[in-house]
Amino acid sequence: MSPRERGSRCSAPDELKRLVPGGYIRLQFADPNGLDAAARTLGGAARSEQSLVLTVPGDGSVASLQGLLQRLDAESIAVAGLTVHTPDLDDVFLALTGSDATRQESTP
Repeated sequence: MSPRERGSRCSAPDELKRLVPGGYIRLQFADPNGLDAAARTLGGAARSEQSLVLTVPGDGSVASLQGLLQRLDAESIAVAGLTVHTPDLDDVFLALTGSDATRQESTP
């Protein structure tokens, strides 16, 4: 029996992905000073000194991205590049089922 036949509501993949935590924004900087300033401004972000990258948790929404960029702009911090990463459907599956489809539990 399909989820529709059981009365469950099927959602579009993008809608499901927004429900799962784990998204982030990857900010690339041209120099260590920009990286340091952004890390101080944003706090709680993972940083890579070698690649001059700051990884900031985010939900992938436009409002979240705008807020982050406004905070950087208010401090005159230049970003060389950015990418927005959202959870994939594997992440959704694991979050909703709490299990890994490739792992079979066996009973002795």
